[in-house]
Amino acid sequence: MPDEIVAKKLHIPELGERGIDIPYYEIKGRREGPQLTALAGVHGTEYASIAAAREFVRDLDPDAVSGTIVVVPIVSVTSFWARSPFVVPEDGKNLNRCFPGDPNGTFTDILAHHVFETFIRGADFMVDMHCGDLPEALEPLAIFEESPVTDASREMAIAYGLGHIVHQRAELQTGGGRSYGSASQIGIPGFVAESGQKGLLERDAIDRHVAGLTNLARFVGVLDGDPWPRREVREHRGVRTLRAERAGWWESSVELGVPVEAGDLLGTLSEVWGSGVMQIRAPEAGTPLFLTTNPAVSFDGVLLGIALD
Repeated sequence: MPDEIVAKKLHIPELGERGIDIPYYEIKGRREGPQLTALAGVHGTEYASIAAAREFVRDLDPDAVSGTIVVVPIVSVTSFWARSPFVVPEDGKNLNRCFPGDPNGTFTDILAHHVFETFIRGADFMVDMHCGDLPEALEPLAIFEESPVTDASREMAIAYGLGHIVHQRAELQTGGGRSYGSASQIGIPGFVAESGQKGLLERDAIDRHVAGLTNLARFVGVLDGDPWPRREVREHRGVRTLRAERAGWWESSVELGVPVEAGDLLGTLSEVWGSGVMQIRAPEAGTPLFLTTNPAVSFDGVLLGIALD
């Protein structure tokens, strides 16, 4: 590996008996420029985004860098080793609902605090790379939140080149704590990029992330080369997430990316033993962009998300 790509570790001594280490890469160019931080593995079983972060660093030419690129391939290392979807095994919290963190909180709060202070605060731009977790399918999409840097976050999301762009407006936000939302609230433009599903290492999903991150780096000025011409995307005014009113057996009836009208059947939720079928219908028109693919859903578990046009 070239000398200009420096492999480092963030050591967090408060976590576990001996602390934990988060490996990351720092690429400093020979010319002045901004800092772009790219996170992956905030959810430790979203493997396509993790693979893309690894490959981006592997193929990067340090001589083409201006400023600094920081890449963290696996943020939630204990989730990765435990193969734990969505939540950190030590306390059962979703890391991407805990930013900017709390140094006096539980395991995930402390982890979020160190990640935010080390990798996000001080950056000029950031992207959080995700994909569909083990029980989740989705359309390639990017989401940015209402914030003081909405316009810059939107332009970055468009530059990543995914098919759907969601401006998650304040009235549709269900709680905070997301990495990119917390970054944007302190003036750092950021967004989440989603490509891939079901925890699979799909080549097209990985390539989509690598190409998107490369183009984003060119767009914000940390990597030589012209960004590609602006691509056509479908923009949405937010995502409404539908959740289970009870635990049960979930079966979806929709195709991702295909618009639905208000009242259309989205799927059914029944008792595990087959009785008590509840029809789940669209509360308003929109486009399903992600859904739970496994039949087992707990109370308040995610069924699917509809992007609003």
